[in-house]
Amino acid sequence: MNDDLHRQIEAIDWDALERDIGAHGYAVTPALLTPAQCKALAALFDDDRPFRRRVVMTRHGYGSGTYAYFGEPLPPIVEALRAGLYAPLAPIAERMMSGLGQPTHYPDSLAEFRRHCAAAGQSKPTPLLLRYGAGDFNCLHRDLYGDIHFPLQAAAVLSRIDEDYTGGEFLLVENRPRQQARGTALRLEQGRFVVFPVYSRPVPGKRSVLRAQMRHGVSPIRSGTRFALGIIFHDAA
Repeated sequence: MNDDLHRQIEAIDWDALERDIGAHGYAVTPALLTPAQCKALAALFDDDRPFRRRVVMTRHGYGSGTYAYFGEPLPPIVEALRAGLYAPLAPIAERMMSGLGQPTHYPDSLAEFRRHCAAAGQSKPTPLLLRYGAGDFNCLHRDLYGDIHFPLQAAAVLSRIDEDYTGGEFLLVENRPRQQARGTALRLEQGRFVVFPVYSRPVPGKRSVLRAQMRHGVSPIRSGTRFALGIIFHDAA
């Protein structure tokens, strides 16, 4: 792993991050990518070689915009982020699942977790780059690609809000049993990652722990171009 990135990930207050996820349904890291790294990643988008698949969102009713899944091997910085973030998130994910009444053990390393995915027929890497232009948006959704999924994922905006683009807030919507939906809109600074549940999370109820259902998306871009990097830890079938 890139030494600087390794030190940055180690320096994150993971206890505070877990508390934020428990309290708010998400947490935001310090900047893990420099402006130069963000620019270099965004510049990959028009080159087909790093990617295994492109998706034009309007064709599938997903929203408007385009995203592309990286193929193997992942770019070194993406591989380092995926492996580096997985390790401290694994025990947090275990506590989340225990809170949901579904105790699950996640291996210490991403490589071992990926072997479990492969054994279940999920072997395609899922980190992706997304590009949105003016008027584009991403409908609320969940990133599930098979029976196995890791309960948390991360996303970073590679562009500068209010300089490269306007609008394009990161959206989280939470549905708790017998309650109206709760929504959050985040203006993410370049290079910082939002960490959030893939599917559901435990929240305290009056008499017991409740399962809150989560979805995420992106509000319409008003102007400019917004690039983002998604880090999903489980692989696809």
